Amino acid sequence: MAESALAFRKEMKFAYREVAQVSPLVRRVIANNPSAFTFHGTNTYIIGRGEVAVIDPGPIRDDHVDALARALKGEQVTHILVTHTHMDHSPGATMLKQAVGGRVVGAHPRPLKEGTPPVESIQPDFAPDLEIGDGSVVSGPGWTLEAIHTPGHMSNHHCFALAEERALFSGDHVMGWNTSIVSPPDGNMREYLSSLSRCMMREDEIYWPGHGPEIVAPQAYVRALQGHRRMRETEIASCLRNGVATIPEMVAVMYRHLPAPMHRAAARAVLAHLEHMVETGRAVTDGPATADSSYRLP
Repeated sequence: MAESALAFRKEMKFAYREVAQVSPLVRRVIANNPSAFTFHGTNTYIIGRGEVAVIDPGPIRDDHVDALARALKGEQVTHILVTHTHMDHSPGATMLKQAVGGRVVGAHPRPLKEGTPPVESIQPDFAPDLEIGDGSVVSGPGWTLEAIHTPGHMSNHHCFALAEERALFSGDHVMGWNTSIVSPPDGNMREYLSSLSRCMMREDEIYWPGHGPEIVAPQAYVRALQGHRRMRETEIASCLRNGVATIPEMVAVMYRHLPAPMHRAAARAVLAHLEHMVETGRAVTDGPATADSSYRLP
């Protein structure tokens, strides 16, 4: 099947527990939680000097919070911002607040429909001091961060735009080392694609993602992400034309290059695409689109 023009960048110089000054206003500390889904680990960003904000304090790890506390010694933390409430991004907020102070800033995901099984990777007890929405602004001396609602990876996902450097902290919405997981029921492909289009309309000069290295020329990269998702839906349509009707069968065809342990995540992505294709009349199924449904072309 055809490959997209999407090119990942995985080179990244770093050391765990060390603070890297990555731009005049931005410092980065990487949590030691590497995995197939987090790359080297979660990127935590410190914005400003003196009175500062912290973005994505990461998972529950004493060593990471201790490293952040050392980096912030002598400074006042005014805000601890959370792009979204997956367990590798938000639970460290409470620990960091206890260590250095600051107000936890973020949003709750939309409630799941009654009877929907809970999603294990979502922090269930997230309790921000300040609930944000699209356009919310927090600021300090020399820095301004605006929340940009970008649902798709999660319903409560927000990127944060740093006006002074025309930079976007893109969380897990856009990453340069891999594509983002869009996993129903909270993840939604229609929303994800709409959020990508919104990013395309912006004039940010650099993205600082939740995992992996910075993204330069971000509009071109987002355009490639859009093309990649269109390619996946073309592959699904091809499967349907050839009588490949179930998600496990599609995954075996579309993701044969991936090791078997990654097929479960791939199946969630295919489900998200099929939900979108059913919504837009490009695929049909009997009843709601689920992981166990059988699909066909209209």
